[in-house]
Amino acid sequence: MGGIVQFENVGLRYGTGAETLSDVSFDLAMGSFTFLTGPSGAGKTSLLRLLYLAQRPSRGLIRLFGEDIVTLPRARMPAYRRRIGVVFQDFRLIPYLSAYDNVALPLRVAGVEERDLDTPVREMLDWVGLTGRSNARPATLSGGEQQRVAIARAVIARPEILVADEPTGNVDPEMAKRLLYLFEALNKLGTTVVVATHDVHLLAGVPAAMQMRLERGRVTNPVESGRYPSSGPHGLAT
Repeated sequence: MGGIVQFENVGLRYGTGAETLSDVSFDLAMGSFTFLTGPSGAGKTSLLRLLYLAQRPSRGLIRLFGEDIVTLPRARMPAYRRRIGVVFQDFRLIPYLSAYDNVALPLRVAGVEERDLDTPVREMLDWVGLTGRSNARPATLSGGEQQRVAIARAVIARPEILVADEPTGNVDPEMAKRLLYLFEALNKLGTTVVVATHDVHLLAGVPAAMQMRLERGRVTNPVESGRYPSSGPHGLAT
């Protein structure tokens, strides 16, 4: 299969300072699983912002889904963003919505009927261990609980690309394994997964996944059309 994500000589500069990302080139195949690693300040979050269309590059070419994103008209951006699930490092839950309604949001945006929401939302909340917290608002949840709501929201619509920035940073090791299994299951259904992490133990959880390392804004081992092997469709629950 062809690359679902293609970066060619991408540079990113904020204001007039030095480039945060320089000459970044890589190619991710549809259905691949990639860990993005590197020290703090290497540019991982900036690269993810380019991936989920929160930022345009200062130079270079980015193609997502075969489309040149750099020149894409702003009016067409929302349709592409809906194809990408994002787990933010700072959660970005909507504070006045319950955990249930935060998780349900992508399905509502996609036009799913209210009568069809309850089963998938409650199954997802159960998967991330929040069955009894569905009515809780973000301010009453712990950091780990907020993280799990954010992950459930990102994956519930089975996006074509999932981008996760330190998704297990606020949960215990057992829950981290469970969430990683969720990402794997989604990947085996065809979602291209990119996970930025400092946790070297997390990498061992998906032995066949690729690793792309950033150092000082440059990719030190570019990925070219790798694919995470799949044995066919799998559900998201055991």
